[in-house]
Amino acid sequence: MTGYGVGSHENAKVKYTVEIKSLNSKFLELGIRLPKAVSDKELTLRGECSKLIERGKVNVLISSEYADQTAKASSINRELLKKYYNQLKDIAAQLGEDQTGLFNLALSMPEVIANNEDEVDEEEGKVLLNAFYQAVESFTGFRMDEGKVLKNDLEKRVELILDYLGQVEAVEGDRIPLIRERLSQYMDEAVGKENIDKNRFEQEIIFYIDKLDITEEKVRLRSHCNYFLEALNAADSNGKKLGFISQEMGREINTLGSKANNANIQQIVVRMKEELEKIKEQLLNVL
Repeated sequence: MTGYGVGSHENAKVKYTVEIKSLNSKFLELGIRLPKAVSDKELTLRGECSKLIERGKVNVLISSEYADQTAKASSINRELLKKYYNQLKDIAAQLGEDQTGLFNLALSMPEVIANNEDEVDEEEGKVLLNAFYQAVESFTGFRMDEGKVLKNDLEKRVELILDYLGQVEAVEGDRIPLIRERLSQYMDEAVGKENIDKNRFEQEIIFYIDKLDITEEKVRLRSHCNYFLEALNAADSNGKKLGFISQEMGREINTLGSKANNANIQQIVVRMKEELEKIKEQLLNVL
């Protein structure tokens, strides 16, 4: 499920801002970018994301802003820099080499520049976590708002399928008489009316029409649709369960179409399938 949330928290020393973005994914794919000073908090943040976000392709971006801008600035080891530079000058002089650029070379030597990004203290860690939880709360609110829109859309599409099922029942009454008439006319033309064994013909008609009966499919489809709506509104509603129910709805719609033997019903079935495909696409967004 897509989502977005941002949170920030600060004390007299530092302000942390946490931004969370997510795209659809069946599993939790988590990426965290955070300052080096709080890299030891990554495992904690990953654990909290697993519990609070559940799934999605999630990116967490953390930034810090210190009241004293020099607090985390890099520092130069002056004595070590001088030592490297003087040594390089001596060697260059002995070898008769050009001394241009020796200062930059000395500046790039190991441990000349030190990053003052030591691990944060406990108070700064709390500031970071408070900002994170604010971002998660905002992120969850975004998802819930999107979920309400999604729920209304799913309900509307299931209701459409039920309406289409009512249309099937409205045109179904003429289906069997038309099939019987068509078969009778075909037999009259093929073998002649006087050569037809009426009793055998009626038995075959009954057997054939029984195979085309769609009563069970209609009952099961209506039951699955109602169960889908019930599960959608349940407190423990989840995407996998709704996905299983939609699969059962699809089976009944497909069988209904294959047994219909009626152009009007088959057109209605196509519209049912269109709505069911939209339902399945939307279920990819449901946790």
